[in-house]
Amino acid sequence: MSARVAVVGSSNLDLVVTASRLPRPGETVLGENFRTVPGGKGANQAVAAARAGAACDFVGAVGDDEFGTRMRASLVDAGVDVRGLRTAAGPSGVALIAVDRDAENFILVAPGANGTLTELDADDRATIAAADVLLLQLEVPLTAVLQAAHWARADGTTVVLNAAPAAALPAALLDLVDVLVVNEHEAAVVAEVASDDPPVLLDALLKLVPRVVLTLGARGAAYADRHGLRLAVPAPQIDAVDTTAAGDAFTGALAVGWAERGASSEDTVTASLRWACAAGAACAQRPGASTALPDRPAIDALYDATYRGAQ
Repeated sequence: MSARVAVVGSSNLDLVVTASRLPRPGETVLGENFRTVPGGKGANQAVAAARAGAACDFVGAVGDDEFGTRMRASLVDAGVDVRGLRTAAGPSGVALIAVDRDAENFILVAPGANGTLTELDADDRATIAAADVLLLQLEVPLTAVLQAAHWARADGTTVVLNAAPAAALPAALLDLVDVLVVNEHEAAVVAEVASDDPPVLLDALLKLVPRVVLTLGARGAAYADRHGLRLAVPAPQIDAVDTTAAGDAFTGALAVGWAERGASSEDTVTASLRWACAAGAACAQRPGASTALPDRPAIDALYDATYRGAQ
């Protein structure tokens, strides 16, 4: 049987402009291309998990507008079960994204319907209980994130929290997290430390959660847990085109790898981290958010090319 991943999170329509460089505050830069792409961290990670081979259920909210109809259809097309996707009165969430020629980006989000996901119901609990892994982010109200994590812990489902966007988190949520996934900026905010040094960040975060995955962009990822295991995994070397959804590809694939392999040994954790790095790198080779998320053969191909024979 395939791994089952439940995602509770956001769904946005991304309005993306490419430009030679990103503007500074108060500056206007003439863009090059414009496109609209279904996105949102929750929806992206659900699509990433589905394309990576999991049976994936998505709990979220879209508006009763054209954007909402399009985002629902894109999730269905990716093989995501959307029975938990509400339609709320009003606009859907929107993200304004600018991407420069070095694949760097900035993102501004208007939550829209995502802000209505304040409470879950009995059907959502059943969805979470049936999953191997619950995947959470911070683009929907914290009440729903906390409720989902509480139910997952009660029903034996592994809780993976991608603490993005960066925010200080209550102990009530951190106490329910099995695996925290953060980049360096997010790690510093969650840990409330003024450092970008990975060992310092990992040490600080292990005081809050039992396992930490620290994403390092083109440098790969680092891992630490309270059993004393520490790992550093390099990323595949690629020519990046657009890094917008690379983190979501990484996190979705990590959830699938964790569900399939578990964390019983250094070998299984290493394999899951490498596979997630391959997913993130494969995504960064293509433009767009959800449209760039790789399928399992693409992840496997880059994984094999990068890590085959590695010790």
